[in-house]
Amino acid sequence: MSIPSGPPAAASQVPEAIHRRRWAILVVLMFSLLIVVLDNSILNVAVKTIASPAPTGLGATQSELEWAINSYTLVFAGLLFTAGLLGDRIGRKKVLLFGILLFGIGSALAAMSGSPGELITWRAVMGFGAAFVMPATLAILMNVFERDEQPKAIGIWAGSVGLAIAIGPITGGLLLEHFWWGSIFLVNVPVVIVALIAMVVLVPDSRDPKPGRIDPLGVVLSIVGLVLLVFGIIRGGELADFADPVVLLSIIGGLAVLVGFVWHEKRSSHPAIDVSYFRNGAFSAAVAAVALVFFALMGVTFFSAFYLQSVRGYSALQSGLLIVPLAAAQMIFAPRARLVVQRFGARAVCTAGMLLVAAGLLAFTLFDADTPVWVLCVVFFVQGTGMAHVMPPVTVAVMQALPREKAGSGSAINNTFRQVGGALGIAVLGSVLSTVYRGDIEGHLGTLPAPARGAAGESIEATLAVAEKLGPAGRPLVAAANDAFLGAMHVTAVGSASVALLGALVVGLFLPGRPPAGQPAGGQPAGEGEDEGDRTVPAGGPMTTTAADN
Repeated sequence: MSIPSGPPAAASQVPEAIHRRRWAILVVLMFSLLIVVLDNSILNVAVKTIASPAPTGLGATQSELEWAINSYTLVFAGLLFTAGLLGDRIGRKKVLLFGILLFGIGSALAAMSGSPGELITWRAVMGFGAAFVMPATLAILMNVFERDEQPKAIGIWAGSVGLAIAIGPITGGLLLEHFWWGSIFLVNVPVVIVALIAMVVLVPDSRDPKPGRIDPLGVVLSIVGLVLLVFGIIRGGELADFADPVVLLSIIGGLAVLVGFVWHEKRSSHPAIDVSYFRNGAFSAAVAAVALVFFALMGVTFFSAFYLQSVRGYSALQSGLLIVPLAAAQMIFAPRARLVVQRFGARAVCTAGMLLVAAGLLAFTLFDADTPVWVLCVVFFVQGTGMAHVMPPVTVAVMQALPREKAGSGSAINNTFRQVGGALGIAVLGSVLSTVYRGDIEGHLGTLPAPARGAAGESIEATLAVAEKLGPAGRPLVAAANDAFLGAMHVTAVGSASVALLGALVVGLFLPGRPPAGQPAGGQPAGEGEDEGDRTVPAGGPMTTTAADN
């Protein structure tokens, strides 16, 4: 066992055999995360192809396309918290292996889908598997790295998301140019096989040594509450009407169940999650920042795909290549964010990062059909730089606020708020985009027959499809559609930027400032904030391992 320099209280918590291969383990964890994130970014560039009639696509309607995305999100968000709890209880490696295997099976079946309904079903299966992968990767990371190395490891982990953002659209574009639409899912299968082998060989198991009694009511309440809330958000965005009775009942019901979950957890002798952690201002601010930054960015991701492909006329591959600056910025700066935090403090760094994100979003209000490509690249790079200086520090703040043995729960909280924030961003900002677009385009549809008029007003894609059928006579409608979409995009960008500014205010008020000299950026001296028994590695301690792991 290697003992880092410093006072005895800071003794290593990680067995030597695991410590030696910690960077190889991180690569495997990044690989697992890459698969999950990459799949979603691939699907974003394939929606137009899947909407095409057979045999090119599945002939999916706008609503079916939305549910091909949303079925994944709904299951994923609903199960994240439970998956984190199960990892803490039965072992994170077991949960990770189960999740990645199920994700691979779902991918293979999604590739063979014969109808939009089948695709929606298998996407839900993929979401089920992904829910067990995402929290497990971060929880294992926290258990194979010492506290002083965790910020660096989390920065690299977060940077892998940027890599996925870049690889996904480019891979999707290349596959769609040479193969059928199902290849975007089938490509996951060999990657999953390699990941499974690497996990079995390299990744150690870890669990909470004292998980206590299970809290079945808390688990059920968390699932029901999150599913109802996310369903209501998604349905509201789909209808562009949050006053719809089904939407209102789902959202209010979900919030009521989650309030009941918190009430139950506060009174339970064996809670699924200790809600007292949220009394820590820095912890709550970090979680809120995760939700707000993804609310703002997911809404923009939604409309930027239509801007690049429908208004600008770029192919799926070209659109993917334009996202490379955003991904490159994350890969460059996320692993180094800890160095900036050490110098200036989490509060200053995250506030500046959120302001950069807001500036990038606000720049969309200046975009038109002829904006130079280099300007788009600069804006995407600024957005990526901002994210790279927000996500690693707030993730460190969330994860280091909880004991090491509760890493699965902490990761689940982090990812749940991210998913709910992202779903809310797509739904709310998507409905704003849709409402403004419909209002602007209606005046240009008067000459169309009544049935075509209703269909053409649904979205820019629907308007362009009608215009294409009209031939030369449809050119004025194309111009009107582009203008209407740009106007709607500008309004939505202002909304996105406002949310990012709210995030800047939250982190500016509640995250800790620059730590005192000699104290790590995590906010506590190494070894403090933990029970005395957590400072060593007793048999059966937090890093429970088997002979094979050593």
